[in-house]
Amino acid sequence: MQPDFPPVVGPLTDADLDALRRAKQQLETPPLGMKLAALIGAPIEKLLGRLPGVASDKVSDATQTALRKCLQIALKTLGKNAGDAARADGGAPEKPGNLLHKFAVATTGAAGGAFGLLALPVELPVTTTLMFRSICDIARSEGENLASPDAQLQCLTVFAMGGRSAADDEAEYGYFVVRGALAQAVSKASSELATKGFAAHGSTALLRLMQNVAARFSVQVSEQVAAKSIPAIGAVLGAMVNTVFIHHFQQVAHGHFTVRRLERRYGEAAVKAAYQAIDVSLD
Repeated sequence: MQPDFPPVVGPLTDADLDALRRAKQQLETPPLGMKLAALIGAPIEKLLGRLPGVASDKVSDATQTALRKCLQIALKTLGKNAGDAARADGGAPEKPGNLLHKFAVATTGAAGGAFGLLALPVELPVTTTLMFRSICDIARSEGENLASPDAQLQCLTVFAMGGRSAADDEAEYGYFVVRGALAQAVSKASSELATKGFAAHGSTALLRLMQNVAARFSVQVSEQVAAKSIPAIGAVLGAMVNTVFIHHFQQVAHGHFTVRRLERRYGEAAVKAAYQAIDVSLD
């Protein structure tokens, strides 16, 4: 749950409306599969059908391992080192290092492009951890206190907001729908983390949240793997696929934490109403 500060009464300022419009564009961005298809010039659906039968299990296992590693980082390091989101001198938080994280993920993608599906169990946890660090950096830049269990879990849920599960209804899919579906699991897991700390690592609430996130994130991972399944894709294109992969989740993170920043200022209801009134198709 976000800090209970009294919200500003009244409509959003022009500057905040512009920020919210950018956030909606980022959150309603084309799916990752479409972006990858544009990069490699082939439909992802067809490539998914060409993956070997063992690929699904490999993706599922690698996704679970990657998310567990991210959660361990959140529990062991972020709370100790993050502190308040603002700089020590009282200034505004520094901008996130998106390019640095993209470069690092491109490097792992080069290895994945060279070794294909065999590299997935090693590459994905590293790539996902780098992406998680980038998401946390973006959260900090939008005023989140990374020492807070809720903020840490919100960073983790970006992997779910950037993807979808097979059970999603196309007509009901959207940022607030997905966020609402995760809200109860996040709240319970956050409460356990706040009271038990690292001892809550194996708790039922955290495991349930991890399963929900993994169900959506694994779809995006499968599309990433499919894009790399083209024969002789090579290190260069593998790096490009990973760059698109992290950029997608960076965009979602920017949108999500912009919305949360505005909610801390104006209240959740006012921001949601303003968000739903924005027609990004005209921008």
